[in-house]
Amino acid sequence: MNTVKDLLARLSTASGTPGNEGEIRTIIREELAEVAEFSYDHTGSIICRKHGGKETPKIMLAGHTDEIGFIVRLITDDGFIKFHNLGGWWGHTMLAQRVVIKTTKGDVPGIIGAKPVHYLRPEERNTIMDIKDMHIDVGAKDKQEAMDGFGIFPGNHIVPYTPFMEMKNPRLISGKAFDDRVGVALFIHAIQHLAHTDLPNTVYGVGTVQEEIGSRGAETAVDLINPDVAIILEGSPADDTPGFVKAESQGIVGQGPQIRLFDPTMIPNTDLVHFVLETARASHIPHQVAVRISGGTDGRQIHVHQRGVPTIVIAPPVRYIHGHVGLLHLDDYEHTLQLLVELLQRLDTAIVASFTKF
Repeated sequence: MNTVKDLLARLSTASGTPGNEGEIRTIIREELAEVAEFSYDHTGSIICRKHGGKETPKIMLAGHTDEIGFIVRLITDDGFIKFHNLGGWWGHTMLAQRVVIKTTKGDVPGIIGAKPVHYLRPEERNTIMDIKDMHIDVGAKDKQEAMDGFGIFPGNHIVPYTPFMEMKNPRLISGKAFDDRVGVALFIHAIQHLAHTDLPNTVYGVGTVQEEIGSRGAETAVDLINPDVAIILEGSPADDTPGFVKAESQGIVGQGPQIRLFDPTMIPNTDLVHFVLETARASHIPHQVAVRISGGTDGRQIHVHQRGVPTIVIAPPVRYIHGHVGLLHLDDYEHTLQLLVELLQRLDTAIVASFTKF
């Protein structure tokens, strides 16, 4: 079993934009090869089944394998790359950042650029640069060199270039794609931890695809599993940095996993929420609760599958997600994993049935 840092580093530095998540599938297969059975939906989601001794209830752990990135839209005559976003980006976080264009000839490094500040009119300096006004500079002398020499074509995927790094406090780590490689690592570690444990259920760790562009893999994967309960594992945006009202913060780094009570895409099953909170308290696991007024997860698709699936989001808070780099506290990760393991050992037929007795 990889250490937490080793697995997060491996997942973070791998590439997996929406529709191009193969590197992450490979890592999941390698990590769980001896403890899980694999199957796939036709969009590319990987389903890792860990039989615990009971066929039912079926517990789905969903962590999406894709990360936000970009796609090559066109190449200018001068050899600059015009691109489009895959997932939600904010223009202020993109300029002057390094990226890698994935081509059949290999990786091509580039820099996101735009008109220099020296040439902007005063009113332009106070607006967010639109992605259509940006370009990627790969150092090509013209379009022919970019295409024939570098192998760049429309449709190539583009990922941020961000090394994995420990902060001065080694319990804090930074890297790209913690949304949602954190969730993927959590279900990998949970299945590994429980590999030789008899459970009152069967666990399905699912690396879903294309969450960042509409939770598409969640919709197809849940149809294959038809779970009785779903736990969505995410890297949730922290709200403890300057600019937030401290009294309103619900995702403070270092204070435990965030248990989500609401977001615009899903209201979780109330009895499931109570069960998760009671388990956290009984196990003395630090945790936070959150009512999110924006954003969503794979839960949007999973909780309305067929007759409905009791679903909840559990997530360690991560600073600066949906940018080139995130910041995660390992205490939060480990407390989330502890809570997840406790839940999986307790979710038996009677408890799961109680969630849908109205």
